[in-house]
Amino acid sequence: MTPKFDTDVQELKYKVLKEVAALALDDALTPENTLGIAEKIIPDGAAPTMRCCIYKERAIINQRVKLAMGGNPRNPNVVEVLPIACDECPVDGITVTQACRGCIAHNCMNACPKDAITIVNRHATIDKTKCVECGRCAAACSYGAILKLERPCIKACKMKAISINPENQKAVITLDKCVSCGACVYQCPFGAISDKSYLTKAIQIIRSSFGNKVYHTYAVVAPSIGAQYADVKADQVYEALLKLGFYRVEEAAWGADAVAYHEAKELAEEGFLTSSCCPAFVSLVQKKYPDIAPHVSQNPSPMAMMAFQIRKKDPTAEIVFIGPCIAKKYETLYTRSKSAVSCAITFEEMQAWIDAAGIDLQALKGVQLTNSSTYGRGFARCGGLADAVAEAIKEMDGMEDFQLQAVSCNGLAECNAALLKKSKGVLKENFIEGMACDGGCIGGPACLSHNARNRAQFAKYEKQESARTIVGALDEFDR
Repeated sequence: MTPKFDTDVQELKYKVLKEVAALALDDALTPENTLGIAEKIIPDGAAPTMRCCIYKERAIINQRVKLAMGGNPRNPNVVEVLPIACDECPVDGITVTQACRGCIAHNCMNACPKDAITIVNRHATIDKTKCVECGRCAAACSYGAILKLERPCIKACKMKAISINPENQKAVITLDKCVSCGACVYQCPFGAISDKSYLTKAIQIIRSSFGNKVYHTYAVVAPSIGAQYADVKADQVYEALLKLGFYRVEEAAWGADAVAYHEAKELAEEGFLTSSCCPAFVSLVQKKYPDIAPHVSQNPSPMAMMAFQIRKKDPTAEIVFIGPCIAKKYETLYTRSKSAVSCAITFEEMQAWIDAAGIDLQALKGVQLTNSSTYGRGFARCGGLADAVAEAIKEMDGMEDFQLQAVSCNGLAECNAALLKKSKGVLKENFIEGMACDGGCIGGPACLSHNARNRAQFAKYEKQESARTIVGALDEFDR
């Protein structure tokens, strides 16, 4: 089965990951072999499709190979800029186009707070030394003749963590502002920003277990797995992971049931709470709203909750998380989750691993995992976490009088707005569900695709366990 990605950038990333995974599976990750990946993907005589020549395209692939093998160890961020790929985006800012009709209203000029616009030969002209790129002139123009040209990465980054180096015009990521949400990775049309991969580490974890005899290996899979394929069921993916060599596969959704239950209790005790499930949201709170940080739930994320539970029963276990989230890589490196989760890989990386191993997903019968409730699986969509907390309150004794007032934030812009209201004391809700990605985890940057068909597939997957209660799932979880 050939995966169907949203963009050619994703497909190129997949091709590199697949070649790296194939070498790792054969224990052949030598410098000579990795240098040969670029020539294999772009053979001699091929016509360039991305840049001026195949030699520059190969150089870009070589940088991608380095990221696929863990990236720059001196750069602590999980997102990196590929310098050679970052050179094609416009940086003109506010620009007057040929659509300017030379009208006599001069709305653009009158709207400019810095007097940066003059009319020359009946055409608006912008003085770049005065322009602050506020965009008021573009909004005021009746013809839409003024455009605010932003680099896609800058436009995608709601944390304003990306700037342009004035000397070489390359994108620069400010670590103190970045929350590793991955929006820039998905939105960059040239693939010039990408996430480090720990796929080779995951493969090595399997290899070093010697068939799970030295220690047991576990795959903890995010519930958004139900949104990844239109023609493959999650059960088939679970079987594929077992064929890759994992000892067991567990749903992070089962951990989500536990999070919902304990978070409901914590909310009732504290009176106000924000969720702790999305690492990018938690990082936003810590970096921009430190006064609210004490109100972030003390419960671990569903990924970590599941991993901690596994380690209680199997202390030497090695655990790999698989999901749509780049920020999970940050979580497993720099938060308390690192003591439980060995590494995190994405669905993109999982697909490359499965294909490198020659496993045909569609040919598998599948294995069922029936531990989580529909509410735990619902964590993958925006609003699902709040729904689960509300359900947990209903199922708990002594909570009849507690009123949940939740605001579910769809994307970092909405998260920021809710946190700003709270910081100013004007937020009426007592619970903030923070989801950094639009739509929630099913809109994560490392999903295989993001279309309506995938979301419809997830809706069916979410409801498969509709008869199971949160308390019922938790009873099994704690056994």
